[in-house]
Amino acid sequence: MKRYLITGASRGIGRAIAEKLAAEDVTLLLHGRDTVALAEVCKAVKPRCGGLVRLVHDLAIKAGVSDLIAAVGRDPLDLLVNNAGIAIVKPFGEITPVEWEQTLGVNVTAPFLLTQRFAPKMPPGASIVNILSIAAKTGFPNWSAYCMSKFALEGFSQSVREELREHKIRVINIYPAATNTEIWNNVEGDWPRNKMISAEQVASAIAYALSRQADVTVENITLSSAAGNL
Repeated sequence: MKRYLITGASRGIGRAIAEKLAAEDVTLLLHGRDTVALAEVCKAVKPRCGGLVRLVHDLAIKAGVSDLIAAVGRDPLDLLVNNAGIAIVKPFGEITPVEWEQTLGVNVTAPFLLTQRFAPKMPPGASIVNILSIAAKTGFPNWSAYCMSKFALEGFSQSVREELREHKIRVINIYPAATNTEIWNNVEGDWPRNKMISAEQVASAIAYALSRQADVTVENITLSSAAGNL
């Protein structure tokens, strides 16, 4: 039985990934903070997967990450999807130290700690998928904290990929443009969500990358709307 850990699986891209990868030979370990939303996802995928573990932990704090690691257990993972993320959208002068630390915690420190813990025990052919963003390559006004975190995860991911090559563990980086998820509910402004790509399209790209032969890596996938990035 394969074991897949997906963080931030209670909604958006994380939920779409869980629904896409659910299979009889897979145990899904699904993480989220929203217990109600995560329960709904688990209910939706349970009939289609071989096993299911629900993980409710706050990745903004190291204790939450430690608790998640303990709950996952010692058995190796075949897939780690670092998807959980938060976005603080405001002028950089208005960002509080707490917001800055939370962004670092969820978007950078948690993927670092999870990768550091689980990668050494992953078998050859296993994969680590990092959900980055076009914001990992380009800065946008009022998105400084978010861009900072994605730039940092980009550098970490590239370095880890080189270290894990000899172990035949694939590191797959995904760079979606604006994606129509619940994250936009809390972002001020009039955003054309009908022109955004969907979470399901991101999940399909990940499924494609994972379906390649174990000795082939689709290292970087950039997804954008045919209408252009927002």
